[in-house]
Amino acid sequence: HCCVPLCTNSSRYNSILSFHSFPKDASVRAEWKVKVRRDDFSPNKTSRVCSRHFKKDDFINKPGKLRRLKKGAVPALFSWNNFQIPALRASVWERRPRAESPPPPVHDIGSEEEMEVATLAPDRDYCLSRTTARVAGQLAEENDALREKVKELELQIQALQLSSCFGLRRFAGSDEDIRFYTFHSYDHLMAFWRLIEPAPIDELFPFLKYLTTGCTQRELGHQFNIHRTTASRIITTWANFLYCVLGAVCIWIKPEEITANLPSEFKDYADTQVIVDCTELWCQTPSSLVLQSEVYSHYKSHCTFKAMIGMAPHGPLTFVSALYAGSISDRELFKLSGIIPLLSPNMAVMVDKGFRVDNLVPGKLHRPAFRFNKEQMAAHDVLETQSIVRLRVHIERLIRRVKENKLFDTVIPLSISGSINQLFTVACILSNYQNGP
Repeated sequence: HCCVPLCTNSSRYNSILSFHSFPKDASVRAEWKVKVRRDDFSPNKTSRVCSRHFKKDDFINKPGKLRRLKKGAVPALFSWNNFQIPALRASVWERRPRAESPPPPVHDIGSEEEMEVATLAPDRDYCLSRTTARVAGQLAEENDALREKVKELELQIQALQLSSCFGLRRFAGSDEDIRFYTFHSYDHLMAFWRLIEPAPIDELFPFLKYLTTGCTQRELGHQFNIHRTTASRIITTWANFLYCVLGAVCIWIKPEEITANLPSEFKDYADTQVIVDCTELWCQTPSSLVLQSEVYSHYKSHCTFKAMIGMAPHGPLTFVSALYAGSISDRELFKLSGIIPLLSPNMAVMVDKGFRVDNLVPGKLHRPAFRFNKEQMAAHDVLETQSIVRLRVHIERLIRRVKENKLFDTVIPLSISGSINQLFTVACILSNYQNGP
């Protein structure tokens, strides 16, 4: 039997291998003991190491002669150094020509240069024994099964990594999820991103998700596996970046284009250039009493930011003002918004009752009639009011679509007040890009 641990070769079942005794040279003998890795092992006359643990060039191969080891040869091939059992086949090791003469009998070699060979065989064609073949077959089957298991586990790991990753790649295959977090579809999102390339889309998606869900920066950091400071930096950077990029695009539409795309519902108000309305965003109450009085809105009974939005009769956003303190009036906001220089005498503006801006606009004003001190309005005033209110519902829908971004539908913390104007403007302009095709 071979004395190497984990080696089951035996001369009883394998007549192909040769089994070699430990050398008499003390230094080489000690090196053999180290190589076989057997604690407290003292080799004796019957201790053998099979030829499977030696390299091919360790042997003196002569046809018809005994297989002997070269002087100083040391075993080097073991199971712990990537030693592998060969696949089942007709010849495992090298095939040699059959010896014409029978091998000489086994005998002891007394010199130190030649080491004793316990079981010798001539170099000839051979087959594996039944036992070895059965073991090799079992190991081959186990290896195949383990390879399949490894492939299956790798696929599971990839699936788990993908599901744990809260990024764009996770939702790319679902237009419904993309619509919830960003645009109408994945293709629509990619079309918008191509307009702002080479900006990193892996940062755009967290920014859009922040607008849509209104989550805290800490929650955003946890979802994308980034630090809260990094999440805050991404939000601020992208708010300023998109504010500059999208703000550079003129969204005010020429009167000729308005007329060309005028819906039939506006046939009685064909000169309407823009429909405007104000909206307010709730904000956290500041600790300063002076600031509280500035941002407090009596209409909302809460501290707010206030902005004015304008849209064309056929739907697109054409104007958005900066955010102001909630205490500002509609008239004052209209005056400060910057929309007046865009108007001309042939442009009419459709507004709500609160906009007392008759002397501010150069053209016509479409506004619901007031009852003033009359007990009731005239019939034509009632019809006109109903008609204007029915048409003004479109601006209310636009505002509602902007506020579907949950960030603006909750109380805005003062910690982001420095960038809330950019965030709101970007959200308003993005409504022009987020519509489905």
